[in-house]
Amino acid sequence: MPQRRRSSTRRGRLTRHNTPVQSTPFTGRKIPAYDLLDETALARIEDQADWILDKIGVEFRGDQTALDLFAQAGARVDGERVRFEPGHVRALCATAPSAFHLHARDPAKTVTLGGDNVVLMPGYGSPFVSDLANGRRYATLGDFRNFVKLAYLAPALHHSGGTVVEPTDVPVNKRHLDMMLAHLTLSTKPFMGSVTAPERARDSIEMARLVFGEVMECHAVMQANINVNSPLIYDDTMSSALRIYAEAGQCVCVSPAIFAGAMGPLSPAAVAAQTLAEAMVGIALAQLVRPSCPVVLGSFHSSMNLRTGALTFGSPEANMTTMALTQLGRRLGVPVRSGGGQITASNAPDGQAMQDSTGAMWSTLLSGAHQVWHAAGWLEGGLVMSYEKFIMDLDHCGAMLKLLQGFDTDDEAFGRDAYFETGPGENFLSTRHTLRHYTTANFEPQISDAGPFETWSENGALTADQRATARWHQMLADYQQPEMKPGIQAALEDFVSERKAQMPDEWY
Repeated sequence: MPQRRRSSTRRGRLTRHNTPVQSTPFTGRKIPAYDLLDETALARIEDQADWILDKIGVEFRGDQTALDLFAQAGARVDGERVRFEPGHVRALCATAPSAFHLHARDPAKTVTLGGDNVVLMPGYGSPFVSDLANGRRYATLGDFRNFVKLAYLAPALHHSGGTVVEPTDVPVNKRHLDMMLAHLTLSTKPFMGSVTAPERARDSIEMARLVFGEVMECHAVMQANINVNSPLIYDDTMSSALRIYAEAGQCVCVSPAIFAGAMGPLSPAAVAAQTLAEAMVGIALAQLVRPSCPVVLGSFHSSMNLRTGALTFGSPEANMTTMALTQLGRRLGVPVRSGGGQITASNAPDGQAMQDSTGAMWSTLLSGAHQVWHAAGWLEGGLVMSYEKFIMDLDHCGAMLKLLQGFDTDDEAFGRDAYFETGPGENFLSTRHTLRHYTTANFEPQISDAGPFETWSENGALTADQRATARWHQMLADYQQPEMKPGIQAALEDFVSERKAQMPDEWY
C-alpha cells in the first residue's frame, strides 16, 4: 500500500509539469577530451606537414598580394608556388589567438571558440532540400529562411550557420545579400558571411557593420569559410576573401577538403598531415594580413569506397582523422573546427543516416573540437538538407551536450535524504530528491517515443522521421522574429535593394 500511494502521489504532482523541459544549459565541456595519438605519433605528423611545405609547397593562384606577403615574410616563392623552411609556417601562426569571442546580436548568444567551449551549427552548402511531404527538390530562399528560423529556435545549436542551403531561386551573384539579410534579421545568433567572390565578402562585412557598428573594429562578429582547393592550392577567390575578412578583423576558418585517395594519400596519417599543412598556410596568411586575427583550423575529410569511388561518411578512418586533427590543432594553439558533425552519405533520414552521423559526432565531440559544422540536417553527402533529419539531429546534439557535462558527485547528487523517505524494496519516485530534480535530471528528447508498443500503434505507429515532421512544422508555426531597431532593418533592406539594382542577374 505505501508503495502505491507514493506512485499515485507522484503522478498527481507531475501532471502539472508535463511540458518538456530542457536540461541544464550547456556551459562548456566538463569531461576531458580523448587523445587518440601519443607524442611520437603527433610529432611525426607535424614533421610530415613540414616536409610537404618544404619539398612540395602550396600554390596561390592569381593572388599576387598573398605571394608578396609570403615573400616578405621569408618564404621561398617561385611563380605561384610557395615553400617554407621547416617550422616557419608554425612560427607565422603564433600570433593567432587560442580562444576568442564571436559576438552575437543578442549578447546572451555570444559564443567563445577555444578552451573548453563547444559551438554547434547546422549544415552548410546544400543545393537541395527534402521533407517527407514534398520529397527532394532544389532549395529556395524560403527554405533558407526556414532553416535560419529553426536554428534560432534550437537550444542545442549555438550558431546560425552560413550558406545553410543554396537558395537557387535567387541569382548566384545576389544570393549572398538575401542570405545575410536572413541571418541578421531572423536570428540573433552568430553567423557566417559570403566568400564566393571578393565583392560578396565586402558586402557581407558592410551589412554586418550596419548592425554591429564600431563593435567590429575590435571584435569578431562573423566568420568566413575558406575552403582550400586540395591538394595544395588556394585560388584567388578564396585567398582574396580570406584577406578581406582578416583585414576587417573577422574570424577566418581555413578548411582543407581532402577525400582520402583522391585529394591526398589514403591513410589517416597522410590526410591529417596534409590537412595540417594546408590549413597552417591559410592561418599564416591571415596573421600576415592582421596579426592576432581570430582563426579556426578547419577540416573536411572523408574516406572513399575504393571499389566505386563513392564518398563515405562516419567511417572509422575519417573519424580517427578527426580526432587526430583536434589534437594537432590544440598543439598549434588555435580553435578547431571538426571534420565531422552529423554527416552521412545516406539518401534518406533512416537508420544508415543516424548510424553514420552518430559515429562522426561522437568522435568529433569526444576529441575536443571547438566548433562543429553540419551538426544538423545533412543527407546525401551534403547535397541535401533534410527537414526531418535536422530535427532528429537536434535531439542527438542535445544528448551529446549533456554527455559532455559529465555528472556531479556533491552531497545533493547522492540524495541521501531520499533513503530516509523509503525503505528496502520501495521506489524513489515520490521522494523530495526526485521531485527537486525530475525536470532537469535527464535530457528529454523531443521526438523519441519510449512508450509501449500498443500505445505507439494506437497513435498511428509513427516512425521517428514522421514525428520529426510534426515537430519542425510546429517550430516554424511558433517562431517569432527577434526584435531589431527599425532604422537598422531599413538600412539593411536599402543596402540589399541598392546593391541588387547595380547587378545584372547571373544564374551560373
